[in-house]
Amino acid sequence: MSRTTPSPHPPAPPAYLEFRVGDDEAELGLIDRRYAPGGAANPPGGAVMFWHVDDLRGTVEKLLAMGATEYEPVTEREAGFATASVVDPFGNVLGVMHNPHYLERLASRTQ
Repeated sequence: MSRTTPSPHPPAPPAYLEFRVGDDEAELGLIDRRYAPGGAANPPGGAVMFWHVDDLRGTVEKLLAMGATEYEPVTEREAGFATASVVDPFGNVLGVMHNPHYLERLASRTQ
């Protein structure tokens, strides 16, 4: 009698992902839409958290390559700001920006 080992199932999509940011380890948590509160809208929307990145276009390209979809293309704003946003695989909108104000603040901390 031969015995066959069943093949493992692929891992389930994560329910929750957590990122710890900065000296204070501020938390950014993303939760799968499966756990959205009752009555939550299906289309993406709501609050968008923007993160400064040094290379906006490169970051957007990387996010798209990792499975995000474009929500708002790279858009030049006033005073040197530029923004873009994507929808992650869970349906959350994630904003990225080039933020000269943030760079000024960062530079003042190192002086």
